[in-house]
Amino acid sequence: MPTLPLPCLCLVTDRHQCEGRRLEDVVEAAVEGGANMVQLREKDLTAERLFTLARVMRELTRGKALLFINGRLDVALACDADGVQLGEEGLPVDAARRVAGERVLMGRSVHSVEGALEAEAKGANLLVVGTIFPTGSHSGSSPDGIGLLEQVSSRVHIPFLAIGGVTAKNVESVITAGASGAAVITAITRSQDPARATREL
Repeated sequence: MPTLPLPCLCLVTDRHQCEGRRLEDVVEAAVEGGANMVQLREKDLTAERLFTLARVMRELTRGKALLFINGRLDVALACDADGVQLGEEGLPVDAARRVAGERVLMGRSVHSVEGALEAEAKGANLLVVGTIFPTGSHSGSSPDGIGLLEQVSSRVHIPFLAIGGVTAKNVESVITAGASGAAVITAITRSQDPARATREL
């Protein structure tokens, strides 16, 4: 099973947020800038198109960054990804583990301490916790704040990343609160210089 790099900076992809650039170019720049994990999260693609894109991402990240596939264990296994990121209402972690064995890391997205504890108990290797700060990606919901990270840190023993509105200006606070790193989208994808934005983070 792959080893999770700590601290971890994860670029969560959204090809619609790349300011007209190719997603592949933004990802390559982010990895060059130091992102050590990429989560391919393109929910509107068919399985075939996602698999094709995942193979490209696998080559861009190979030997440089972990590659996680959001929500699709089948695609993760087929493209030789390092992990799968399961939504809180997605395939249960223990069920995914029965299918994949120890071939991939199991990430789980959670929004509460209870969700974090359940995911850990079912065998998750990594949590993504949030939304922490206000963000356009989830404009209809209130952010959970740093307090959620502190609570999760005091209760769980596996690594977790903060997500939601994380920028170079506030990333230090999520580490101080106990997170093992951060997962970001627009802080990198919307930057004029994704490699530089990644280095700053």
